[in-house]
Amino acid sequence: MMSFEAIKQRAEERKGGAAALQALLEKHRPDHDRLRAMPDDRILADMTRRIFYSGFVQKVIDAKWPGFEAAFSGFDPAMLNIAPDDYWHELTSDERIIRNGAKIMSVRANAAFIRELAREHGSAGAFLADWPREDQIGLLDLLSKRGSRLGGMTGQYFLRGIGRDSFVATMDVLACLRSAGVPLSASGTAKKDQPMIQKAFNDWAEETGLSFIHLSRISAYSIDAGAPH
Repeated sequence: MMSFEAIKQRAEERKGGAAALQALLEKHRPDHDRLRAMPDDRILADMTRRIFYSGFVQKVIDAKWPGFEAAFSGFDPAMLNIAPDDYWHELTSDERIIRNGAKIMSVRANAAFIRELAREHGSAGAFLADWPREDQIGLLDLLSKRGSRLGGMTGQYFLRGIGRDSFVATMDVLACLRSAGVPLSASGTAKKDQPMIQKAFNDWAEETGLSFIHLSRISAYSIDAGAPH
């Protein structure tokens, strides 16, 4: 597999030099201490925001977010776990939020998921912060199976959004991995692709000492497959 130094040099050339690339990276850093201390309601809120982003214009969700906070009772998992069926039914006609029934019900399921993690590990934030970095695909698989609508890119952007050190396998990142010699499938999302992606990032992290966030962004900056980073 290609050395990451060659990928980094390519990114520097595309972004105007080493200093310019570093300035872009400084905006994005993992913060596991902050994540470990993050209240469960904020974990659930970010899950929900990422779920509603999927398929919608993000700025529309952001503009309505105060309404989401009010409608979902501040995303308090304890309260949402005991909310009756009528509470959820009324949300499907609540104009403060996007009235997508399946996504609304994902909040109910994920409130239960968050409560389970809190009972098992003290808090959802502690669980997510302490999961081994070298097994991100295992964590994504758990989110997909135990959570609701947290598979695929939604789960990856959720982890990035809450400050966990994680990669996001955008089209550009997948193109970079292929150019580095990783034999991914045409989609890059097949089950057999996931261990290869994880191994590449693990190897690059060992080589460079860089965070997964920076490795992921440098990979994306190094190539242009027509996808957002």
